[in-house]
Amino acid sequence: MVTVRYTCPNCDAVVSVDRRPDLADRSVTTMKQPGWEYVTPDVDAETLEAADGIAFVCGENCHVTDWEGNEIEGCGRPFYLNFVRFESGVELEPNPPTYGGPRFDFRP
Repeated sequence: MVTVRYTCPNCDAVVSVDRRPDLADRSVTTMKQPGWEYVTPDVDAETLEAADGIAFVCGENCHVTDWEGNEIEGCGRPFYLNFVRFESGVELEPNPPTYGGPRFDFRP
């Protein structure tokens, strides 16, 4: 297990999560990826590994600090850590992508 730090995209608070080092991160977003399953940061390693990402509520379901490690309250808004997902060895993209770029598929 390693401790990995993420920044809340709403207020720059820092959240630390203990997890396996081989889990790959895709992004941290303020919105859920459609169709992805999220867990809270306090789950066991096996449940975390099976999830598509982690749903944080800044300062409520996670301990937050500033960049220097001083404890702070957090903003109370949700944000999401999205893992890289694979199916049959092929990396899956969120559908529709919510973390960048315009959509050109014209699907509702």
